[in-house]
Amino acid sequence: MILASAAQAAPGAARKRSRARRSDLTTGPLASVPSRESVRAPVDRILTAVKGAFLRALPAALALFAAVLLAHGTAQAATDHPRVLAVQFENDVNPVTQDYLTGQIARANKDGYNAVVIVMDTPGGLSESMRKIVKKELASKIPVIVYVSPDGSRAASAGVWIGQAADILAMAPQTNIGSSTPINLGGENIQSDLRRKVVNDAAASLKVLAKTHGRNVKWADAAVRVASNLPAYAALQQHVIDVTAPSLPALLNKIDGRKTIPKGFVLHTAGADITTAKMGLWQRVLDTLIDPNLIALMLSLGVLGIVIELWHPGLIFPATFGVLCLAIAFYGLDVLPISWAGVILLIAAFAFWIAEAFVGFSHGALTLAGAVCFVFGSLLLFKPAGSGYQVSLWTALAIAAAFCAVFALVLVKLVQIRKRPPAVGTNTLVGVRGQVRRDGLVSIRGELWQARSQDDEPLEAGDEVEVADVEGLELLVRPAHEPAPV
Repeated sequence: MILASAAQAAPGAARKRSRARRSDLTTGPLASVPSRESVRAPVDRILTAVKGAFLRALPAALALFAAVLLAHGTAQAATDHPRVLAVQFENDVNPVTQDYLTGQIARANKDGYNAVVIVMDTPGGLSESMRKIVKKELASKIPVIVYVSPDGSRAASAGVWIGQAADILAMAPQTNIGSSTPINLGGENIQSDLRRKVVNDAAASLKVLAKTHGRNVKWADAAVRVASNLPAYAALQQHVIDVTAPSLPALLNKIDGRKTIPKGFVLHTAGADITTAKMGLWQRVLDTLIDPNLIALMLSLGVLGIVIELWHPGLIFPATFGVLCLAIAFYGLDVLPISWAGVILLIAAFAFWIAEAFVGFSHGALTLAGAVCFVFGSLLLFKPAGSGYQVSLWTALAIAAAFCAVFALVLVKLVQIRKRPPAVGTNTLVGVRGQVRRDGLVSIRGELWQARSQDDEPLEAGDEVEVADVEGLELLVRPAHEPAPV
């Protein structure tokens, strides 16, 4: 019984010891480790504080963001307002105006304009300059609009190519376009096989521009081959142009929203801000300097200034003026195409005139030869530039006549000078009166000369004598009261 009781009591004692150990672990040194619940509570308090601050700041942040969007939208709306560069072009097509137009198209592309409008009135001009303008139009990254305006303007010859190369070709009501038949170097019709080559080339280039821009190809061919020319209303009916408008603002409103061919630009031009561009002072000066009549005049004045300086070295001004005139003339010769036949004739003319100035005994033959060479050389000089760039016949004749008058005057003066008696040397003493001094010396013009009487009579001091001749450094004198021998 005792053993059984002991066996029954053993498990109970073991359970008591196990509980004691667990109690020691709970209340012992390890009891300081925090529980999961005790750790989570501070973290929740921190997150709650952050969430509250974020929620309180959120309305202010949203209001600030909305204000920024509104300001950006306003600025973007101002930026998106269309801007158009209107380039005024009332001139012929030449290297100076070509630089002006291509420069303005480049400016419009660079400065972010929505379109560039060439307001054009031109009789045409040089084909090489025209081709460079056309290439610039075709390469433009913004729409190029050609507007033949104001009323009374025209787009003739090279102007037709410039118009057909544009994305939009427009005209004012009372304007005309056409007459693009090539002419030869002197302004007349080209003959034979050369005519066929030039005309076919010109027609092909104009037709391809018209076709690619969706315009009338047949009229483009007729404009070259038969010089067809149309007023604005007929050009619109035959689809030679895209639109007519009485003013530039009306044009911009009318074409707004159109899609161009072939580049596919959608135009945004309604109510656009228009910036007008005109040729600057320096460009106008350069355009004036390539006037063939002015070039011929500058060449003549330049040569004249050099000749005068050679006549009278040291004057400086004639040489300076002459070099300046020649520099101006050479600029024009560099810009415009020239004929070497004309250059050779002009060189011969100036050579004849210079020779006349220094020879002086041709009796005007060299002057006349120079005048003839100058007239023909001036008329031939700019033949490659076409009929629009020719020296006027009257200008050439006037310059040649002026040179002839100058050299005729010089020739007359030379003859008069040669007929005069010598103004220097001992011969100028003959006939001059003086007074005898001591020892056979005679005072002549304040100088003492050794003298003797012409008839070997002794000379008395104080006698008035006259020089009859000069022999070396000795004067032959006679009494002043006797008449001089015939």
